[in-house]
Amino acid sequence: MPDCCHDTDCEIEQLRTRQSRTLKAVLVINLVMFVVEITAGLLAGSTALLADSLDMLGDALVYGFSLYVVARSGVWKAGSALIKGGIMGAFGLFVLGQAVYKLINPDVPQFETIGIIGFLALTANSVCFALLWSHRSEDMNMRSVWLCSRNDMIANISVLAAAVGVWRTNSQWPDVLVGLGIAVLFIHSAFHVIRDAIQALSTHRHSP
Repeated sequence: MPDCCHDTDCEIEQLRTRQSRTLKAVLVINLVMFVVEITAGLLAGSTALLADSLDMLGDALVYGFSLYVVARSGVWKAGSALIKGGIMGAFGLFVLGQAVYKLINPDVPQFETIGIIGFLALTANSVCFALLWSHRSEDMNMRSVWLCSRNDMIANISVLAAAVGVWRTNSQWPDVLVGLGIAVLFIHSAFHVIRDAIQALSTHRHSP
């Protein structure tokens, strides 16, 4: 009897199982960190932490969509990527609005809270990044998830920079500028994910 690992269907099923297991793990991590960051962001009055918490929530939704379509067709995966891009763009615009609000209503946030929670978020996202690394080239669905994780780490490092900036300047400007930077990152990534998803959907629609 041939070994299961030499059977294409079996290999695909094993791949989907590994993807599902990884997506469940990063989904839980992001949901927990969303609760932690949004609570800390509200208490500290930090635009950067609120932006990062919404990033966590957006990623949790992204991972949920990815988990749903992991065993489905390329059309489903492209559609999921399109929705994920829309979510990323929407959160980018929301954070942009929050930054503008802080400019109109200035308030110096608590740099200690920003630094501690920012470091915790960076640690959590580093774990997610490591878990997703081996899946980044498997398909569009997993690549879009990996891109979200990569963006999270960039945002986390920016949050830590905001904490140092607020501490050194006793000003809200570092926090607001990081919030704006995260918003731009969301919108930029959303553009690329949506573009790739539309191209994939167009390819599937015109294929025989």
